[in-house]
Amino acid sequence: MADLQRHAEEVHDQFSDQLDITVEDVQERLETLVNEYKVPADEARRSVVSTYLDEAGMERDQLGGGGGGNASLLVNEIDQDEQWVDLRVTVADLWEPRSDAVAQVGLLGDESGTIKFVAFETSDLPLLEEGQSYALGNVVTDEYEGNYSVKLNRTTSITELDETVEVGDDSTEVEGALVDIQDGSGLVKRCPEADCTRVLQNGRCNEHGEVDGEYDLRIKGVLDDGDEVTEVIFDEEATTDLTGIGLDEAIDMAKDALDTEVVVEEMREGVLGRYYRVRGPTFGRYVLADETERLDGPVDAEATLIKARSI
Repeated sequence: MADLQRHAEEVHDQFSDQLDITVEDVQERLETLVNEYKVPADEARRSVVSTYLDEAGMERDQLGGGGGGNASLLVNEIDQDEQWVDLRVTVADLWEPRSDAVAQVGLLGDESGTIKFVAFETSDLPLLEEGQSYALGNVVTDEYEGNYSVKLNRTTSITELDETVEVGDDSTEVEGALVDIQDGSGLVKRCPEADCTRVLQNGRCNEHGEVDGEYDLRIKGVLDDGDEVTEVIFDEEATTDLTGIGLDEAIDMAKDALDTEVVVEEMREGVLGRYYRVRGPTFGRYVLADETERLDGPVDAEATLIKARSI
């Protein structure tokens, strides 16, 4: 209940200048979603914020942080959704946006590691330069499946720094037998909305509702080194490198069988029980596979199945 009250107070602060609402009004909406409909508190907050944005005729990036000054954090200290923070970072990498609505997307880094960022065209911000260090004020955090990113918005301040912010290496290396390929692997569909990478569930995005998804490949796997297990995510490129199955081939397989499950079953047959070394950054409980190496090791299908069922 204390968490809901905190959420209510922060949401009220964000909309008090635009809407005639009280903290009690906000908390009542949150409690209805959480207690009656069993919606997680963070998801309930997002739903209530979306409702108030519609009522106020506002865009999400017009919101202020609310509740006073922002926390100045290292990127690996970000562990809350929709938190307004200040950062001192270097632009570690930039890549082409998937949508015309996105002005820039890439990685920001400091001594603690790196984090994905996105800036939208509507925010009308100056473009960041790769390799340049900046003080960024009033950026908002975003979370999906335990992975955090930050969004630059029209209230974000951007100041070039004379000194260079060193970018630390947050990569880790794990190895072991691939003992499980989890649900949500294989040929999946993602939300096509600007910079939303959520995997659809029954054709529905948790944030944008029913949408026409775009096909993608991924594997959510579990490596076991005999002492501990590590969850690893392979993106489309890493999945193709691991399994030899490309996106077009996977789509054709699914169309021929009228079932997307044939793709993940084919993948399981090719890689389950084999030994791998994986290197990449850690996001939440997952290691994101940037480099994968096949290791020599026994393949015992029965033992692997027993191991997978025990996870």
